[in-house]
Amino acid sequence: MTLAVDARGVRKEYGDLTAVEDLTFSVQQGEILGVLGPNGAGKTTAIRVLTTVLAPTRGTFSVAGVPHTRASEIRLRIGVLPESAGYPERQTGREYLQYHARLYGQSVRGASATADELLREVGLHERRNSSIDAYSRGMKQRLGIARALVNSPEVVFLDEPTLGLDPAGQRQVLALVRRIANQRGATVLLSTHLLAEVEETCTRVLILNRGRVAADGTVAEVSRLAAAPRSARLRVPQDSVREALQVLSQARGIKAAELADGRPGALTLTLHDDPGRPPPSAVLCDLANGGVPVLAYELEGVRLSDAFLEMTEGSSND
Repeated sequence: MTLAVDARGVRKEYGDLTAVEDLTFSVQQGEILGVLGPNGAGKTTAIRVLTTVLAPTRGTFSVAGVPHTRASEIRLRIGVLPESAGYPERQTGREYLQYHARLYGQSVRGASATADELLREVGLHERRNSSIDAYSRGMKQRLGIARALVNSPEVVFLDEPTLGLDPAGQRQVLALVRRIANQRGATVLLSTHLLAEVEETCTRVLILNRGRVAADGTVAEVSRLAAAPRSARLRVPQDSVREALQVLSQARGIKAAELADGRPGALTLTLHDDPGRPPPSAVLCDLANGGVPVLAYELEGVRLSDAFLEMTEGSSND
């Protein structure tokens, strides 16, 4: 199977500054790859290189099976929503998409049909004849995604598509991202700083830090790269809290247990960090043997956020 994106040793320099160094990863067709990293990690530069806006200083890559040396052919096969997309405010949404469809060689009739189809797909058909300056930010972002789909691309690059949107707008955009992959079969590279978006939407995650790949894999695989959990959250019925604390005070592997602020029956556990401790799940057996029902149990340090913070700790934000 042809890889949708395949980068090998890509480096991008701006004078004495190295923005991206040894970027090496690949993406299968139909995957949604979340590209994470703190400010200044190289996310936007990496996307600009992969979309042929910038030439790499060193290294090679291919997009949709096309080598980077054939940049004009790559541009025909990709769709892009840049981080700061601009729009002609006096045009209507329909006119905007018709114009871009015509740029790809579609006939007047074909461009009109494409515009109407895409406006329906992104939920803007009822506002197709409204000027873009009357669109909300969320509507403009969906219009930008529609613009990225005009040429039926094989690979779609979205740079911070939910930036500045309210929760409802974020959900609409993320649902659209999933449809692009599931219904169109396109590959999506989603650059974001919101880890919840990646956990909810992406099949794989790439973490960049200081221009380098810090982690690459499924969300579960990357989450497991975090250090061994040092704490856990437990919830038991309110009338079982006393029994739970008694069991936990004698459980091996538990350094301390205390009531947590918030929901009734919630406890915070501090785990021993010595190598010979029982596995963190052993506490569930201890509680079951003590007749204490467990409503919820979550380890700290096995979430994507823990892995992200561990891999990017100490990075400067700029």
